[in-house]
Amino acid sequence: MAFTRRHIGHGVGLRTAHFPELLAARPPVDWVEAISENFMSAGGRPLTVLEKVRRDVPVALHGVSLSIGSTDELSADYLDALEALARRIEPEWISDHLCWGSHGGRYAHDLWPLPFTAEALGHVVERVRRVQDRLGRQILLENVSSYLAFRAS
Repeated sequence: MAFTRRHIGHGVGLRTAHFPELLAARPPVDWVEAISENFMSAGGRPLTVLEKVRRDVPVALHGVSLSIGSTDELSADYLDALEALARRIEPEWISDHLCWGSHGGRYAHDLWPLPFTAEALGHVVERVRRVQDRLGRQILLENVSSYLAFRAS
């Protein structure tokens, strides 16, 4: 898959405090970033706002729960919901964090860093391939802060 991104200008994060203004007028920005998990539902006000915004400007979906670096199996439920949201919104891009946040089937709601090893890289590359194949599009990964160094790195 070739890596291509067009420049779309400057954007802001879509927050509930912005909803009234965004429903009343076109966003005064080039694009908005929406936290994927906040819109993975069948309906409701947040999704209505996101659909309206998407008619006006490009949307980037940014997730916090993919856990691409985890050794747990990728969550089929999560990918189902993300795929449905992507079909509905047709985002400019989909991104998440290069980290892990689940272990033993439990999600910790944290963005844990990965060791810098060939094994970790191979693991992530395979999982990225599977996610991209599932979604039918490229994903972007954002580095997370790491305040420690693994012995194996």
